[in-house]
Amino acid sequence: MVRCPIDRVYHSSLMQDLFEVLKPGSADWVVANSIDPTRLPAHIAIIMDGNGRWARRRNLPRVAGHKAGMDPVRNTVETCTRLGIQALTLYAFSAENWKRPRAEVDMLWRLLRMYLSRELPDLLRNGIRFTCMGRVDQLPAPVRRELENAIEATAHNSGMRLNVAINYSGRAELVDAVNAIVEDARLEGRLRDLRIDEQAIASRLYTAGLPDPDLLIRTSGEMRISNFLLWQIAYAELYVTETLWPDFRRADLLHAIVDYQKRDRRFGSLGPAGATDNEWVEVAGSLAR
Repeated sequence: MVRCPIDRVYHSSLMQDLFEVLKPGSADWVVANSIDPTRLPAHIAIIMDGNGRWARRRNLPRVAGHKAGMDPVRNTVETCTRLGIQALTLYAFSAENWKRPRAEVDMLWRLLRMYLSRELPDLLRNGIRFTCMGRVDQLPAPVRRELENAIEATAHNSGMRLNVAINYSGRAELVDAVNAIVEDARLEGRLRDLRIDEQAIASRLYTAGLPDPDLLIRTSGEMRISNFLLWQIAYAELYVTETLWPDFRRADLLHAIVDYQKRDRRFGSLGPAGATDNEWVEVAGSLAR
């Protein structure tokens, strides 16, 4: 299918909330005008990486990098909301991050609580529903209380889903999903006949009810997925930028979306430009001869 150009007036009508905060002629405005508002990703996931390197390059303690990473979170949430993205998942703290120095981990929890306290009014005002995923029961009690408060306060919001991965591991998520299936079967007395399929696993994942990510963004240039959403990103488009997370701006997010829209998403098929059945018949015939 050939993509038809969409004029700027049409862009503005569909992305009005975003253009309201963009200065005409600015770099952000120019990039936003190159986005097709009818082909936005429904779900964006981001591995927010590079806080430590950002601080080290400035001869600052690592905590300074984590603090500097809070504004990009706010800007990204706001931009995705204005674009009409359905879901945004942020990788905030992995299960492996417990290996970091105790002082750094404690500071991360303080920053998380600070973020939730500061941003909750904006989440409510913009109709954003806050959720989190991971083994949250292992977090310190004060952190759990702040998370539960934000989840409960925004539970009835119908706007974008802001999903934060905390004490998260993609492998642990799959283990938890399978254990939940087995436990349900045990309680219902059907272990002997239990059969596990993709739908059964998908329905027990932390992200059950959300569309799988269409676009996975990783900052800091690292070419790995770091145990993040191993099941859900099977067909996600990957976008890696050298930009460190504290330097990630609205323009970086918009560029990632523009790049995403240039991809030919085939989901395992040949796509519109692939060989037709008749062409395959001809190839098979020539091989037989």
